[in-house]
Amino acid sequence: MSSNALNPAARKPYLHLFKVMPSSVALIPVLVLLLIVGSVANDAFLLPANLLTILQQSSIIALLVLAESLVLIAGKFDLSLESTVGLAPMIGGWLVTTAAIGGSGWMVNPYLAIGVTLLVGILIGAFNGFLIVKLGLNAFIVTLSMLILLRGVTLGMASGKTLYDLPPEFTYLGSAVWFGVPASIWICGTFFAVGTFLMRYHRFGRAIYAIGGNPEAARAAGIRVERVTWIVFVVASLLAALAGLLLSGRLGAITAQQGGNMIFTTFAAAVIGGISLNGGKGSLAGALLGVLLLGVVTNILTLSQIASFWIDAAFGAIILIALSVVRLTGGARSQS
Repeated sequence: MSSNALNPAARKPYLHLFKVMPSSVALIPVLVLLLIVGSVANDAFLLPANLLTILQQSSIIALLVLAESLVLIAGKFDLSLESTVGLAPMIGGWLVTTAAIGGSGWMVNPYLAIGVTLLVGILIGAFNGFLIVKLGLNAFIVTLSMLILLRGVTLGMASGKTLYDLPPEFTYLGSAVWFGVPASIWICGTFFAVGTFLMRYHRFGRAIYAIGGNPEAARAAGIRVERVTWIVFVVASLLAALAGLLLSGRLGAITAQQGGNMIFTTFAAAVIGGISLNGGKGSLAGALLGVLLLGVVTNILTLSQIASFWIDAAFGAIILIALSVVRLTGGARSQS
């Protein structure tokens, strides 16, 4: 019997090459190729204004991807993040707008309203963590239920309307420009830089990887699994509330449907970026590249005047391709 018959890598050398290539690196040539395609498809694609638009639009979803990546690496799911994007700023905006447009009429200090917006995110994450960590409920079912519940509360508060005429302090972070670049891009970049550092070099980040890989082994190693997991849910929900605040600032309003369907794009970017749905694997750098890849694809299709439902179809196809590539290159089977 030949040695090649015993060595799968020898029979499929092209797959062996992909195995040693981290997803965060493998996406770079794909992204470069898309930039070339975009420049050919439309002359306006590489204009600085358009590139900044891609980055600004991607910064909102990137914060959600950062949040979801932390949860996935810890071996859990959080589907409620998109509803937090809507409800948290809706409560803050309701406090600072007049009753004539659907607000409370209390005209609360805008800075206090921002604090309330972020606090709502913290409380939602803490409640999710309580149900999942303390009561031992299934994370998928809990967060799916919360997604529906929070969406209903958001619609009820707004009565299906849009809150506008928000004070400039409330919309500042989402609309400001610092040194010629939208503030949301700076904020997103900072969070990813800090997150990457913590996940790679800090014991808390290493604990998240350990819990996602094998919670029982992590517990035996002295890691406080329940506390770390709970904190991850709180941080993720806080990031979702911040994303909602930035989105509201960019739009200058808060819609009743804000955040709708964002969770699908979030999972798409995370999977494309190499975040394992089984927990314990993946990098935030890869997740960020996944966000940028989807942002570029969306922009190319939009400039090409492709209907939005085809963009959704493209995202679904990209997820399937990404999962297939991971499996073919030696990744573990996804758990059903």
